[in-house]
Amino acid sequence: MNEDFRACVQNEPAILMEGALGERLKREYGLDTGGPAAMAGLVRTDPGRSALKALWSQYLEIAQQAGLPFLAATPTRRANRQRLADAGLDGGVIAENTALLASVRAGAKTPMYIGGLMGCAGDAYTAKGCLTQREAARFHCWQAQLFAQSGVDYLMAGIMPALPETLGMAAAMSETGLPYLISFTITASGRLIDGTPIDTAIAAIDDAQKNPPAGYMTNCVHPSIVYEALAQPVNRTARVRSRFLGIQANTCALPYDQMDGSAQLLTAPPQALARDMMRLRDRYGLRIFGGCCGTDQRHLQAVAHALVLGQQRRVLPMGSGEGGPV
Repeated sequence: MNEDFRACVQNEPAILMEGALGERLKREYGLDTGGPAAMAGLVRTDPGRSALKALWSQYLEIAQQAGLPFLAATPTRRANRQRLADAGLDGGVIAENTALLASVRAGAKTPMYIGGLMGCAGDAYTAKGCLTQREAARFHCWQAQLFAQSGVDYLMAGIMPALPETLGMAAAMSETGLPYLISFTITASGRLIDGTPIDTAIAAIDDAQKNPPAGYMTNCVHPSIVYEALAQPVNRTARVRSRFLGIQANTCALPYDQMDGSAQLLTAPPQALARDMMRLRDRYGLRIFGGCCGTDQRHLQAVAHALVLGQQRRVLPMGSGEGGPV
């Protein structure tokens, strides 16, 4: 499935990624998603397994109905060696989460790819406590190798705020031989939290690895912020256009420092989110679309519908009067 994943990312015009897990597990199912390892240990409880399967199956069904490839990832962004130890868990939860996601894929009627989600050692929204490149390569190797042994199709680095740790993370992922995605924490300025422009970060990571990422994206951010970020002169490059491929979007357009830790779920209507997502597709060529904070099945359904409608309009004959962007 690894080469199939690479081909999917390189060639498919539209790919659906999962929507929110954490907020829904907490608010709809009443599950505890806090603690040092966050959601990673839910796989060892019956309510946790049941809820995760229900949400993944819901998102998969939307992709199947739309005829779109589907990407999902284990809820393990915080499941590094140190945090698992702090939570009283062992590395076995990596394989257990992979196996649970594989059980959802067993009945899939559309191509579905299983990702192993990893994250920075520090704060993803401030970059506080992030590692140096050398430290990160050593620190993240343990989790990356466990994922490689578990049978995932790809790896994903989620909401990475600083270039040095991302470079080390990429080295650890590259060493496995698996394809992987790097997802940045970005602001409207077109930069990572540490001030690195998106274009500069992509160039540095691509140049440093024999096995460079299959692509780059962002998550936990509203599409309007990404639109502004990609419009910055520093990011108007062929490299960004060809390598920056997707978004897992928040429904709220507030910046990170105003959203992080909010007691209320900040959300927006599904059609509004889909419209903003399609602006990114039409203007910047993004092809991977999923949901993050505030999203549920309604938002993913609206996005999938817009993607399919856009594909249909692109193949209508000239002069039909039905063409044009969504």
